[in-house]
Amino acid sequence: MGYLLDTNICVFFLRGYLDLDVIIKEKGLENIYISELTVFELRYGAENSENSKKSHKAVDKFINGLSIVPIYGCVDEYAKTKVYLKKNGTPMHDEIDLIIGATALANNFTLITDNLKDFRFIQDLKMENWIKKKN
Repeated sequence: MGYLLDTNICVFFLRGYLDLDVIIKEKGLENIYISELTVFELRYGAENSENSKKSHKAVDKFINGLSIVPIYGCVDEYAKTKVYLKKNGTPMHDEIDLIIGATALANNFTLITDNLKDFRFIQDLKMENWIKKKN
């Protein structure tokens, strides 16, 4: 069982809203993955922050030890999913989200995201939200 962390979940970890050590203990480090596109997005966020040096260090610490999944292995799944969505009149608005979703599908991972609605059109995608919402 693998878990692919969406970028928004990584931000929750970086801001201290989720404890990575607790999740690793519960799920196992060998089961936690991030897409290389998530690394791109985290690097952009760090570079764009008020204190980019500090933010880059936090990103380095966060991704250290996590398995980074290359996107090349999901090319076919991406193409099939995009065509399926287009034919059914439900194109994804965000290409990066589509690629991250395809990465989860291609590797049989559960996508961990706080944006379940953004991925709801991707057929057969397993998703979980680890963020506890206050009602």
